[in-house]
Amino acid sequence: MNGYWLMVRAVTLALCALVALPAGAAETPITVLNPRGIQPPIRLVPMAARPASLDGKTIYIVDTKYPRTKPFVEELQQGLAAKYPRTNWVIKEKVGSYFDDDPKLWADAKVNAAGAIVLIGH
Repeated sequence: MNGYWLMVRAVTLALCALVALPAGAAETPITVLNPRGIQPPIRLVPMAARPASLDGKTIYIVDTKYPRTKPFVEELQQGLAAKYPRTNWVIKEKVGSYFDDDPKLWADAKVNAAGAIVLIGH
């Protein structure tokens, strides 16, 4: 983070010096660097194929434990079970927050579930 603020300060000083030039003075070009640096390329992951039917399948409802979402998750499971009674709806709690990885849960879902609904809150 120190490098970022050092860069911001250097750019600010360079701009201040540029603005303070007398009207007839020659302008000196400056190079401004992106403080974020070079970002890695975005890895595109295609969406999974949609199943023709949910009958007889197990679908995980993954709760990321956003504050006060448990009642919603339980209500969602009941509503989906009422609308799709031939589908097995299973609530799973993810370890950590939405941003934390849970390799055990994802491995379990790949083996035991045909799909997942991952809740993120709000």
